[in-house]
Amino acid sequence: MANQLTANPSLLIWGMIFGAIGLGFFIYGKRQRAAIPLVVGIALSVFPFFITNVYLLVLVGILLVIVPYFIRL
Repeated sequence: MANQLTANPSLLIWGMIFGAIGLGFFIYGKRQRAAIPLVVGIALSVFPFFITNVYLLVLVGILLVIVPYFIRL
């Protein structure tokens, strides 16, 4: 039986997409000295390693992407 991570390329693609968005948030947060985009950027880059369900990965990724628009410090 194949490992679920190697059998589903959509996990890799979505992980790369959210990782790239996370890198953008991280760089923006670091340059602007804004804590929320910085933390969201780190979370977007790390969370795909821990989620193996594609639908949950997309849901959590979308929720993390919209967090900085609603929480401003």
